[in-house]
Amino acid sequence: MASFYDNHNHSQFSFDGSRTTIEASARAGRAAGLSGMCFTDHCDFFVPPVKAEFEHLVPEQFDIAAQQEEIDRVRELLPDFRIFKGIEIGLEEKSREENRRLLKEWKFDEVIASVHYLDDTDPFWGGYYEGKGWKEAYGHYLETICNEMILLGDFDIMGHFDYVARYAPYPECSICYRDFPDIFDTMFRYLAENGKALEINTKTYQDYKGRTPVLDPDILKRFRETGGEAVSLGSDSHDPARVGDKFRIYADFIKSCGFTHAAHFRKRQLVLEKI
Repeated sequence: MASFYDNHNHSQFSFDGSRTTIEASARAGRAAGLSGMCFTDHCDFFVPPVKAEFEHLVPEQFDIAAQQEEIDRVRELLPDFRIFKGIEIGLEEKSREENRRLLKEWKFDEVIASVHYLDDTDPFWGGYYEGKGWKEAYGHYLETICNEMILLGDFDIMGHFDYVARYAPYPECSICYRDFPDIFDTMFRYLAENGKALEINTKTYQDYKGRTPVLDPDILKRFRETGGEAVSLGSDSHDPARVGDKFRIYADFIKSCGFTHAAHFRKRQLVLEKI
């Protein structure tokens, strides 16, 4: 895996990162043969009531200064391994101004824009899917991430477009291009025209309560057709064991869809590494 970078990892600075530390995950990444990794801890300025009730966390922001200081420390311990400073910013209508303010105040190597919460609900904890069929639930999520990322603008990677399928109650556990072509085309053209990356988040493609979503190759092929060049691999790890998970499999998958490089970012600048 000498040329692979894991662009989506969480540490002790995320609300759900108690199973690892920056140092432990970085050492695991180096041992796995990665060339580097980025720590993109969670920042969601709005947390829906249903999640706040279970986790007593309102909102989910991390200590950016402490995270970046710790990354600097671990960089000195592992000088042969590239470690980048990132953030996973939560896209949500109520958080637009706070997101913009934060991104002006701090410098990162990489910004992932993701949707975890919408309509005052949380797909993980439940509530979002109630009263919706699979197509409405998935389509509304895709429309939300597409609209909110365009409104934000200041990001590098669109995170886990198929997050909504991970925890869904439907037999239809995969999101396919054929079901949402107009939304995907709008999304892809924006990413391509603005030099931003589409994330392949390998955490989605694992068993959860007997359901295993599958990545639709037509999504990547269509992204390529619309001019997209940047595809980012992210494990979404919250523990050292998952750093770089299934990267060889999905690097080959990306290549089979017409891409020759995988993307990562340094100081907000796109870098393409040959697969």
